[in-house]
Amino acid sequence: MKNLVKEIISGRRLRRGEDLSFFLESDLDKLMKGANMIRNALCGSKVDLCSIINGRSGRCSENCKFCAQSSYHKTGVIEYEFLDPDRIVENCKKIQKNGVHRYSIVTSGKALSDKDFNKAIASYTKMRDECEIELCASHGLLTKEQLVRLKEAGVSMYHANIETSKRNFPNICTTHTYEDKIKEIKLAKEAGLRVCSGGIIGMGETWEDRIDMAVSLSELEIESIPINVLMPIKDTYFENLEPLSENEILRTIAIFRYINPTAYIRMAAGRNYFKDGGKKAFLSGANATITGDMLTTVGNNTIQDKKMLTALGFDISK
Repeated sequence: MKNLVKEIISGRRLRRGEDLSFFLESDLDKLMKGANMIRNALCGSKVDLCSIINGRSGRCSENCKFCAQSSYHKTGVIEYEFLDPDRIVENCKKIQKNGVHRYSIVTSGKALSDKDFNKAIASYTKMRDECEIELCASHGLLTKEQLVRLKEAGVSMYHANIETSKRNFPNICTTHTYEDKIKEIKLAKEAGLRVCSGGIIGMGETWEDRIDMAVSLSELEIESIPINVLMPIKDTYFENLEPLSENEILRTIAIFRYINPTAYIRMAAGRNYFKDGGKKAFLSGANATITGDMLTTVGNNTIQDKKMLTALGFDISK
């Protein structure tokens, strides 16, 4: 493991087709230590903080088995149309004051209607002109022309999770495909946007699926990789799945760092599985997080996050 860490720091990259089963047998403490060394050597101490707002909630046409906002589930989630741009900008300014680095509008649904897309453009344009924070967007499967308009309105990064491995994707969703997600990522890059893409662990996938997802993200040269841990939501298809153990989560984070050594590995949903706010995750290769309120699960307090990360030696300055 020590030799592998040195090789990765020196430029080696793990590729599809290599036998990576040793990740599952390695001592967890040594694996975590090595991942942290890679993070420190190739990414430094900078940490990236992101906050999101649920710009439109519920009534999603897609059947993703994990999601409270899918119209296929009767979860009682609050439903509302696209928020007024002034309300979004007001929230963005509040987030900016908290020292967060980037801010994203996230909307339910496969894509945006023309009316909602125009509201999104108005919101991003106003934030670009009135705020000093990186802008991100997550609006499903948009066209290249729409993605270009987002960039022109001030968006720098587009979010499109691949969710899991290509093999396992049909077990998660059938109303759109894995290939749809890959196409969207490539369109976003063609539009000049950076890409944030990751997935969810704990949805019944195998370790091989997790490793495959990490390799796929490396092949796509993704800069920001959010790792969500499934938080089973009542009345969704996955409501009765057994939660992952802390050790499973930590091993996954470390593996993602070995395979994506220069990316931001971003902790998203599921940090509340850790008693200490996920401190161990940031000693296992993670160097970014979503902070503040989440979409349909409990979030993490930004002030507490900043204190924890500073105590760990991370640089939280903008």
